[in-house]
Formats: sequence, C-alpha cells, structure tokens
Amino acid sequence: MKFAILESGGKQYRAVEGGAIEVDRLPVEPGADIKLEQVLLLADGDKITVGTPIVKDTPVWARVVAHFKGPKVVIFNYRSKKRIRVKTGHRQNYTRLLIEQIGGKELAPSSQPEPAASVQKEKPTKAEKPARPAPKESEGIPEAIKAEKKPTRTAATKLTTPAKKPAKAAGAKTTPKKPSPRKPATKKPAEKASKK
Repeated sequence: MKFAILESGGKQYRAVEGGAIEVDRLPVEPGADIKLEQVLLLADGDKITVGTPIVKDTPVWARVVAHFKGPKVVIFNYRSKKRIRVKTGHRQNYTRLLIEQIGGKELAPSSQPEPAASVQKEKPTKAEKPARPAPKESEGIPEAIKAEKKPTRTAATKLTTPAKKPAKAAGAKTTPKKPSPRKPATKKPAEKASKK
C-alpha cells in the first residue's frame, strides 16, 4: 500500500491515493488541482523513504473538493466572585482535498479535469431570457377611475399638513389629565436682618 505523510499548515496528514484529507483552508478555488511538496515520509509497500527534512521530487497531487466549516467550539471564561463571564464561539475553516496521485513530476492525464471553459455554462443574454407576462388588468373597473390619478403627498406637504385626529364619539367619556407629580419648592433661608 502506497501512502505519504505530508505537511500542510503546520500539521501532518496521512495521504492515501484515492482518499480524502481535510486541511486548514487553502486559498484555492474548488475543482482546482494543487501540488503539495512538503512530503515528510513516503511508503510504497516495504520500501519506506524518510525525508531530511522532506522527500525531494515526490509531490502529492490533490484536487480541491470543497471548502467548509468545522463544528462550533464554545469558549467560556469564568472567574468566580470576580464578575468575569466571557462567552465566545469559533468555527474553523477547512478545505477537503482528494488525493489523486503520490509522486511523479506531473499529474497523470487520465485524472486531469476537463478544461474549465467546457464545464461552465454560458450565461444567457437579455434577448434569450423569457419576457415576463403582462400584468392582468382588473375587470369591472370603469375607465374613468383607471385614468384618474390619485394625489400624492410629497415631503413638503407631509411637513405642513397636520395629521388628522380621529373624531370623538358623541357619548364617549373624557378622562381629565392628572397633573404630573412635582417636588415641593424648597424655601431659601431668609437673610438675617443685620443689627444696627
């Protein structure tokens, strides 16, 4: 069985041809092929090659499958009797890689993806897009009402025209407003008359 121990993002992973590994997020678009050159150990059956510090001329070829987030981790800092309660959360970003080939100067042609131009669909132009159906006209409304324009209020009229108050019913009772409670006025001490 052929496998390799490789390094990515300061962490080590065991890569097997046809398997998948999840590494810290890489700045690569999904579907792209990447070359991982930090191979620390290469095992091919009974033959094991240990790098010093890396194995030269044996990169690992992988395809980016997807980017995703890991599980949520909750961090809660607590100090009793100190009023310290800090709750934070974190979700790590990962990239899933499909290991296609271990070793070789180039990726084998059978495993290389088709050109991106043939995979992407062309966007339809405005002429090709179907037009929206015309809105249905309401039936039974006279033409005079349809043609009549409703008055619109502008910002200036909103400011100048007062809002209409609802009309009071004939038998409605009105409750008198209660005066707001005020503090009694404090009396200033009278000035003492100067003795003559």
